[in-house]
Amino acid sequence: MRHDPRTLLAALFTLALAAPALAAPDGDPPPWRLDLHAELGSLWVGHHTIKLDRDGSDIDYIDDLGQENLVPFARASADVYLGEHHVITLLYQPLEIVSTRTLARDLTIDDQVFPEGAAVRSTYSFPFARISYMYDFTAGRDELAVGLSLQLRNATIEFEQLDGPAFRSRRDVGPVPVIKLRWRQGFADGAFVGVEVDGFYAPIKYLNGGETDVEGAIVDASLRAGLELPRDVEAFLNLRWLGGGASGGGEDDDNPGDNYNENWLSFFSLSLGLTYAGL
Repeated sequence: MRHDPRTLLAALFTLALAAPALAAPDGDPPPWRLDLHAELGSLWVGHHTIKLDRDGSDIDYIDDLGQENLVPFARASADVYLGEHHVITLLYQPLEIVSTRTLARDLTIDDQVFPEGAAVRSTYSFPFARISYMYDFTAGRDELAVGLSLQLRNATIEFEQLDGPAFRSRRDVGPVPVIKLRWRQGFADGAFVGVEVDGFYAPIKYLNGGETDVEGAIVDASLRAGLELPRDVEAFLNLRWLGGGASGGGEDDDNPGDNYNENWLSFFSLSLGLTYAGL
């Protein structure tokens, strides 16, 4: 599925424009607050490798399959503040990288050989949704919050020979528990800085949401600097690292080969964002 970043931004700020009609009457402190966030920028693949089947090729997505260019990056999230100390966060992160390259060597993927000289299109689609709860130890716009997240992965990994019959596809959906930390410090001139980290390491299937024993890890860490603007709007610049992966697996009748998977990645994004904090 293709995700247009402009659609995410338009939907989010259409809701923001309607927010004042739902605000609490003047003089009544609201028991809750809703902040809406949207980011738009570019993502760079720093490292990305994969191996499907224990006898398969060790594939470098950059060198072998052309994940060299910057790709569009978008992110939408909402924070619901309940009183002064409780925060619920909802996030959707589209993520899809499509690249095409003429192979410089044979690649074996799930018992299928993609021959040297073949034109191959690879699709790495890993959008995810996340819900989090945090307890904020501060009050007001400054923040020091710790909590837990539940992330739902929705992975599609495909390799298609454009000038021949070879094709392989892996698909996976599953929940992943995550630890969450967020910090924000504001200044008198309206500027602010912040750090947010979601991360977890899971060595067994009962923690990583799979059906077989797979070592897995995820890190979603960001550094943010911004400025408060009029009308409850904030603008910010965000540097993010998305890292992690998984290795392991066992027999599965749905996939050819032995269902072994080894996939590790390190992505970096730089984005501009807006927050509406008036609802």
